[in-house]
This record gives sequence, C-alpha cells and structure tokens, in this order.
Amino acid sequence: QVQLVESGGGLGQAGGSLRLSCSAVGRTLSIDNNGWFRQDPGKQRELVANISCGNSANYADSVKGRFTIFKDNDKNTVYLQMNSLKPEDTALYYCNADVLSTRWLNYWGQGTQVTVSS
Repeated sequence: QVQLVESGGGLGQAGGSLRLSCSAVGRTLSIDNNGWFRQDPGKQRELVANISCGNSANYADSVKGRFTIFKDNDKNTVYLQMNSLKPEDTALYYCNADVLSTRWLNYWGQGTQVTVSS
C-alpha cells in the first residue's frame, strides 16, 4: 500500500527556516505532479507550491522568493524549503502527489504542523 509520509514540521522563528519532506513509501515506481498545500483551521486548503515532472515549479504569491519546492526522483521524495518564515506561514502543511504503483493514483499526506513564532 502506498502512502505519502511527511516530516520536518515543527516550531520555527520568524525569519528562520524549516524544510519539509514528503516521501512516497510502499510499492512506488514513480511520483509526479507534486504539490504542497496548507490549511488553517476554518479556512480552505490552499496551494503553496507545486512541481511537475519537468521540474517546472509554481508558487503562491505569498511564498514567492521565500519557499522552494524540489524533488529527488531517486528517493521518490519532494521537499519544501521554507526560508524567511513569517507567523502567517503557520498552518498544517500537506503534500499531494500522483504516484505510480500498479497504476497512477493521487495521494495526500497526513499533514505536518508548522508553527512560526514572532
């Protein structure tokens, strides 16, 4: 069974950095269309960044110039490097990806909490 497992969340300080990782575990042949989303309680989940198989990345305006999404295809892992953190980056962060196992299916991670103190 395939799962997306996230790690790297926690408490950060304003102006500091955190790195999130999301690994596809289980019988995984390939991953594609990776994205990071975040959600505050009572708000809709929003796209933070995504990256295609051609390594073309897109970012929400609120994180452009501060966050970088990249992936390691050999490890079936996608990362979100978060620099210059702001308190408004506080949220539950989820990864999403299309995963090829016996067929292509879309998966969500369980979420990892990021809290930024001022």
